[in-house]
Amino acid sequence: MTSLGKQSGTTNLRLAVLLLAAGEGSRLGSTPKALLQKDGQSLLSHFSYAIKAFSPIEFLVVTGFYADVIESKLAKLKADLDLPIEYIRNPQPELGQASSVRLGLETLKSDYEVLLIALCDQPLVGAIEIDALLQEFKRRDQKTEVVLPMVGQQRGNPVAFSGKVIANILATPKMVCRPFMDQHPELVQIFVTDNEAYIADVDTESELSQFDLTRF
Repeated sequence: MTSLGKQSGTTNLRLAVLLLAAGEGSRLGSTPKALLQKDGQSLLSHFSYAIKAFSPIEFLVVTGFYADVIESKLAKLKADLDLPIEYIRNPQPELGQASSVRLGLETLKSDYEVLLIALCDQPLVGAIEIDALLQEFKRRDQKTEVVLPMVGQQRGNPVAFSGKVIANILATPKMVCRPFMDQHPELVQIFVTDNEAYIADVDTESELSQFDLTRF
């Protein structure tokens, strides 16, 4: 995994990562989806190992529901992987994902060139998918500031944003990424792909079985 990032050349990007892990997992009977297990490894660990290949200068996780247990796992991953993992706790995670995104954007501190915003419940996203997205960001049209994976007609994740466009988003009170993209489609470059990893996430019991996941 590590060699992939080095071979790709994406490590020369000043990369920041914002991982959203504040949700309740209510459709799974209230379960911390970041800690779902696949092949003996949590999804949180799986993503952290994958992102290490790209030497991020900042890695921020937004927690909320189940904050204590997730933050404990993050502390161990930070030590084990020597990653710059930090976290911020959303005091009102019941307000939904947009509140976590805005909190995360406001908390980031580094002078990053590209920000990868990712979800904690995508079991198939790994180093290959991250590399492809960052390569697309490097090749993007000069007029665009966002690279959005699209599988068929469905938006995917993670999404890559330039530091410049995040500054523009933050300049508008309460603005977050999706409505900004909807309002400024000229700034968004679509990454057309048939890789369903970008749209595979876990919300229901049937998807636990589909992706061979178990509760921790």
